[in-house]
Amino acid sequence: MRCTRCGANIPDDQMICPECGAEVQIVPDYNPLDDVLTREVRGSVEGATRQIQTDDIRKYQRKSGTQNGNSTRVLSQEEMDRLREKRREQARRSRNAGRNTELRRQQQRAKRLEAARRKRRNLLITLFVLLVLIVVVIYVAYINSYTGVMKSGYRALQERNYETAEEYFNRAVVKDRSRAEAYIGLSEIYRDQDDLDGAEDVFLTALESQPTNTAIYQAVIDFYMDTEQQEKISVLLASCDDQGVLDAVADYVSAAPTFSLADGTYEEVQEVSITSETGGTIYYTTDGTDPTTASTQYTEPILLQKEETTEIRAIAVNANDIPSVVSTAKYTIEFPLVDAPAVNPATGQYTEPTQITITVPEGYTAYYTTDGSTPTADSTQYTGPVDMPQNQQIIFSAVLINNNNGKATAVTTRNYISRID
Repeated sequence: MRCTRCGANIPDDQMICPECGAEVQIVPDYNPLDDVLTREVRGSVEGATRQIQTDDIRKYQRKSGTQNGNSTRVLSQEEMDRLREKRREQARRSRNAGRNTELRRQQQRAKRLEAARRKRRNLLITLFVLLVLIVVVIYVAYINSYTGVMKSGYRALQERNYETAEEYFNRAVVKDRSRAEAYIGLSEIYRDQDDLDGAEDVFLTALESQPTNTAIYQAVIDFYMDTEQQEKISVLLASCDDQGVLDAVADYVSAAPTFSLADGTYEEVQEVSITSETGGTIYYTTDGTDPTTASTQYTEPILLQKEETTEIRAIAVNANDIPSVVSTAKYTIEFPLVDAPAVNPATGQYTEPTQITITVPEGYTAYYTTDGSTPTADSTQYTGPVDMPQNQQIIFSAVLINNNNGKATAVTTRNYISRID
């Protein structure tokens, strides 16, 4: 038969068009042969019967086929039952196929979901493993980094495991010798054992190979401040030739004092002024001892008026209470001595009244005797011309005494004879 929708041939055992999928319409209640038989029976009611011609049947069949060829065909009851059974079987198969398809779909969907879950689980496991590996790598890198090694060193130091702490801090030095933290850690090992000299040597040794490392200079300065050894800061910085370092620690620089008078020997009274480039308070001594903040504070020039040697030592203390290195100067005051005094007249015999005079330089006082003894500051002071005794012989001796230092010159002696008639 042909499909009423698309005209395609439909096999007898099919109920659905294979081309367009239209369902075949079956009319089980109509049979043209039954109509022919009914008419023939009615025509022979009175006993007259007429043989049914095959052509009639064919004509009806052709008519029926012409009328219904495009939509339906008349089937026998047996064919109808067979088709119905086949259709029911196809329906069952279709339902079973549908159920199987749905089951397969569900199974496939379940498999996809399980595969997705498995994939997600594997991804999560992979990510977790990767994260663990990253954490392990970061941790290993950290504990072997400068910071990690330093923390391990301080942990050992807190446990008083000094040997282990020293190993860690030395490892940190190897990793970065320019950073001060490792040297600070090493110094704290010594400080923890009350060995300040050992702690100091850690920094000084580092500076020997890194004389321009500002961080290490700052670290040793902090060490001196913490241990109240401020006086060593200026000693440290005095040996530094790097201006960059000095600029970086300028707050701790305390310039040593300078004296207005150079060392040496002077023949007159002198004044000495003391100054410091960085300002602050100046303290000094004149007895040769090192000054401290308990020494005499400088407020005015120092007067050197005695004939002696004076050693002045001074320090300057800046605003951060950092004392400078000690500056020293020695001064010797030696007042000059004149020759023996000039006494007139000269030795001799005089027949007329004569006066004896002594030339007295500024800064001196003259003393004399007339009995030949050596004059001193306790002898008769010369204040003006002395009358020569008449008709006598005298030995006149004169000396000059320095008014500043009390030193006496050589003695001038004259022998006078007076003969006056």
